[in-house]
Amino acid sequence: QVQLVESGGGLVQAGGSLRLSCAASGSILSINAMGWYRQAPGKQRELVATITNGGSPTYASSVEGRFSISRDNAKRTVYLQMSSLKPEDTAVYYCNADIRPTTWEPAYKHWGQGTQVIVSS
Repeated sequence: QVQLVESGGGLVQAGGSLRLSCAASGSILSINAMGWYRQAPGKQRELVATITNGGSPTYASSVEGRFSISRDNAKRTVYLQMSSLKPEDTAVYYCNADIRPTTWEPAYKHWGQGTQVIVSS
């Protein structure tokens, strides 16, 4: 069974920084794209950033230039460095990874449990 465990959320003042981590564990044959999504109260979940297994990132326009996504394939971990945080970045942040568990299963998206980020003004 595959697990994604996030860490690094918390409370920070506007203009501050946080680093989120998400480690994949369990039965894993391969990991393709990994990424971060977020969901603010009363809003739909939205894409924040993704990164291919080759290290190519993409960002939502709202975080471009402030957030940086990276991954360590050996550690099966994806990171989200968040800087110049704004109150509107407040949300639950979810890790997502396209994982193939075994040779007899296709790859499919897995989700973490989420980590809360609160940015105070």
